[in-house]
Amino acid sequence: MIDSFSGQYRFLSNFYPCLVDYEGRYWPTVEHAFQAAKTLDQSEKSRIFNAVKPGDAKRLGRNVRLRPNWNQIRVEVMHTLVELKFREPALRTKLIATHPMKLVEGNHWNDTFWGVCDGKGENQLGQILMMVRDSALL
Repeated sequence: MIDSFSGQYRFLSNFYPCLVDYEGRYWPTVEHAFQAAKTLDQSEKSRIFNAVKPGDAKRLGRNVRLRPNWNQIRVEVMHTLVELKFREPALRTKLIATHPMKLVEGNHWNDTFWGVCDGKGENQLGQILMMVRDSALL
């Protein structure tokens, strides 16, 4: 099992630098694109796009005016962004090499939706990564 997206598995993190072509822009990380997808406000999207670091993008994303259907589409958006990230051949190869290990986005910041903290959580990001990996194996 891989339970931390750090060290040799840092490439699994949404903070990992990788251009993602989404909604007509090349975002510097999945995190940037995901945070921007939360809002329909173009000025908020631009601020997130221009954030220097993915952590800055995440902080900005916490304060945007959420699109009305965000909770209904957020998993689908994340799935799309992860698929786009792993179209890059070198990253795809690294993702496939994690097979058959379980991927768990372990964290200490109490994210029990996308990951697992203190043994509790839905691990939505880990599940998406495994689905994308499984489709790459076909």
